[in-house]
Amino acid sequence: MKNILQAWGKLSLIQRIIIGVVIGAILGLLVPSWSVIGLFGTVFVGALKGVAPILVFVLVAHALSQSRQGHQSKMKSIIALYLLVTFAAAFVAVIASFLFPVTLNLAGASSDTSSAPQGIAEVFTTFITNIVDNPINAIANANYIGVLSWAVLFGLALRQASDAVKDGLGQVADATSKVVTWVISLAPFGIMGLVFSTISENGMEILTTYGRLLLVLVGTMAVVALVVNPLIAFIMMKENPYPLVFRCLKESGLPAFFTRSSAANIPVNMKLCKDLGLNEDTYSVSIPLGATVNMGGAAITITVLTLAAVNTLGIAVDFPTAFLLSVVAALSACGASGVAGGSLLLIPLACSLFGIDSNIASEVVGVGFIIGVIQDSCETAINSSTDVLFTAVAEKSAWGKK
Repeated sequence: MKNILQAWGKLSLIQRIIIGVVIGAILGLLVPSWSVIGLFGTVFVGALKGVAPILVFVLVAHALSQSRQGHQSKMKSIIALYLLVTFAAAFVAVIASFLFPVTLNLAGASSDTSSAPQGIAEVFTTFITNIVDNPINAIANANYIGVLSWAVLFGLALRQASDAVKDGLGQVADATSKVVTWVISLAPFGIMGLVFSTISENGMEILTTYGRLLLVLVGTMAVVALVVNPLIAFIMMKENPYPLVFRCLKESGLPAFFTRSSAANIPVNMKLCKDLGLNEDTYSVSIPLGATVNMGGAAITITVLTLAAVNTLGIAVDFPTAFLLSVVAALSACGASGVAGGSLLLIPLACSLFGIDSNIASEVVGVGFIIGVIQDSCETAINSSTDVLFTAVAEKSAWGKK
């Protein structure tokens, strides 16, 4: 046992996670009735979601209370990059849907979309309302828009505080980060439980049902992650972006794939930014902000499923109209975190552009839930990994100007 523990301690976190994935998949196939194994995943994600809002609040407030010159310009670059890559992802999804049209079998698929937004105005009304949510309530309910807005206000106000107060806030931030480190160390066991639950509940059939749709969705996300995003990064940095891209996918995208939660992956991204040597003043704000507005994966999901519904109904769509869809999908995706159900519940909104009946749109949402095991995992992986990628790109491009 001692030798096993020593060997385990020598493995990297990613290697441990891979072992957890393999064990979880094997147990899910062999003993699907052992539901207690899934409890590891529930506890792990619950712990990350519980500590992440507190971490975001104290880190952002502390960073802004001691913000240095140049921070504002970097944030402008990061926000511009977030919006650009979200739109680019939607546009690539339009092209993919034209090249590889998909139709759906909508009979029997259904979902309750009573809480789905009815228009762009409703999405942004929810977004703005969340900004002024009670700060305690925002932390308790993991409303990251509200957490971020109040952290910014407190951070700016604390710039006039004494050094002792700022140091105290810094110590609280360090202590919270330490707790997060302890939680992340349990990732292999948590992800083992998550994989077990997925395999035991859905089996391997999910890989063949709606296979063409999944291929278009996942293929589009792969093109964005491995071609479009690196191209944008190269233009900004003027150097080979792939070492940075692959590290972000490995250390951020992989955990996000299994947790399927951008919010839960915020502490993971914070640690990766620290390991990359990025400016804490910047990433302590850009990472939680990215979990709110950097939603390239969500934009792809909205676009592909909407155009699949259009193809199924035989609606003729010209390219300018599809281009407009990519704009709407990008804007909607930026507000997805403020809507219960995320990207899938924004599909009826996009479908309304083509006059598609709400009942049919509800069936499309149902299809989304069916493939959600894979779709949501890939979507979260690309969303979360690009938060770190373009925070680093913005800093490296700034370093190059010095």
